[in-house]
Amino acid sequence: MSSPKFALVRPEPGEYAPFYETYVSKVQGGDVLSQLESQRLQTAQLFAASTERDGNFRYAPGKWSIKEVVGHLSDTERVFSYRTLRIARGDQTPLPGFEQDDYVKNGNFADQSLADLVLEFGLVRASTLALLRSLSAEAWTRRGTASNNPITVRALAFIIAGHELHHRDILKERYFPAIPRA
Repeated sequence: MSSPKFALVRPEPGEYAPFYETYVSKVQGGDVLSQLESQRLQTAQLFAASTERDGNFRYAPGKWSIKEVVGHLSDTERVFSYRTLRIARGDQTPLPGFEQDDYVKNGNFADQSLADLVLEFGLVRASTLALLRSLSAEAWTRRGTASNNPITVRALAFIIAGHELHHRDILKERYFPAIPRA
C-alpha cells in the first residue's frame, strides 16, 4: 500500500490531551507513517535474540513482564486504531477510556510465547498502517472525543508511534540490561 499523496504534519498541542505529549514528543518530524513502518521492523529486531525465559522477566516486583509489555503494546495499539477508525469515519460518539492494568491482567500473556506476542504486534502494526495509509487528507484532521478529551486522527497516529517508542525505551533501559544471563 502506498503512502498518501499529501504531506503529513505534526499535530498541534490542542489536538490531543496534554498527558499525551510524552508520546507525541518522542516522534521526530512529520512522516509518522514511515516511522510506524520502521518501528515495526525495529521492534522485531529488538526481540530477535530474546528467549522465552526473557519474556517472563520483570525488572522489579510488581512490574509487567516483557511478555506483558509486548501484549500491552498490541492491546493499546488496537484501542487507538479503533479510535482512529471511528473518528476518521466521522463518528462523533464519545469513546471511552480503558484501564491498561486490567487489560494486562486479563491478557493471558504468560501463557503465550514471546515469539507469538512479537509476531502479533507486527500484525497489529501492519493493520494500523493499512488503515492510516487509506485515509484522505480530510480524515487525518477530523476531531473526535476519547477518554473525555478532544483528539484528532493525526494526533492518534503520533500517539501510537510515541507509545511504542516510550515502551521500547523502557525495555532497553530497565529490562534488557537487568536480565540475568546464565
